[in-house]
Amino acid sequence: MSGMGPSDLASRAPRPPSGLRALVVEDEVKLAGLIGSYLERDGFEATLVHDGLRAVAAARDVDPDVVVLDLGLPDLDGVEVCRRIRTFSDCYVVMLTARADEVDTLIGLSVGADDYMTKPFSPRELTARIGALLRRPRRSPEPSEETLSFGALTIDLQGRDVWLDGAPVPLTRTEFDLLAALAERPRMVFARRQLIDRVWGESWVGDEHLVDVHVGHLRRKLGDDVASARYVRTVRGVGYRMGTGE
Repeated sequence: MSGMGPSDLASRAPRPPSGLRALVVEDEVKLAGLIGSYLERDGFEATLVHDGLRAVAAARDVDPDVVVLDLGLPDLDGVEVCRRIRTFSDCYVVMLTARADEVDTLIGLSVGADDYMTKPFSPRELTARIGALLRRPRRSPEPSEETLSFGALTIDLQGRDVWLDGAPVPLTRTEFDLLAALAERPRMVFARRQLIDRVWGESWVGDEHLVDVHVGHLRRKLGDDVASARYVRTVRGVGYRMGTGE
C-alpha cells in the first residue's frame, strides 16, 4: 500500500499480478489505511491520497480500476474530483459521504459516481460492492446485432460507443450499461430492481433510486426531455423502457 509522493507521480509502476489498482481518496488517514488494507487483501494495489488536488494527479498516474472517493476533501471536494477524473477516465467511482441527506448523494452521483456509501460503513461491505462492480459483465449484443439505432441515437454494443446525430456521446461505464440494458430489450418495461440486477448485479444492496439518478444523468447527455422522452421513457408506477427515438 502506498501514499503518493512527488517522485511517485514521475513514473507509472507496472500493474500488480492481479491487474487491479485502487485509488483511495480520504482525508481521514486511519480510515484510508483501513480501506486500503481491505482492498489489498482482495488483490488490489492500493494507493492512498488525502486531498482533492493530489487525487486528480494520482488518478492520472495510477490509472486505477476503481476510486474510493470521499465527498468532503480539502482543496477540492469529492464532486469536483469526480468531475475532473471523468474527463480522462471511466474507472469505477464509489463515493463516500459523512452526510446522510439525499442531496449530497445525488450531487455525487450526478457527476459520474457509480455507487455510494454513507459513513460509518463496514469496509467489508465496501470491498464487496467494489467486487460486484468489477464483476459486472461487459454486455454483448442480443442476439447477434452489434449496432442498435433509435432515431438519431446509435449504440455500438460491442465497441461500447454511442453517437447522437453522428456525434459521440461520452458515457460512464454505468451509464452505458444502463442504456444497453434498455436497448437490448426495447419493448420491455424494466422495474428499478430489474435494472439494478442487470447493471449493478443481483448482490447489490442499497437505495434503488440510484437508478433514477443515473437515468437523469443519461437523459441530460442524450438531450432527452422528461415530458416527451425520445430515448429513455418513464412508465409511471412501473419503471423505464427504451424509446423509439421519435
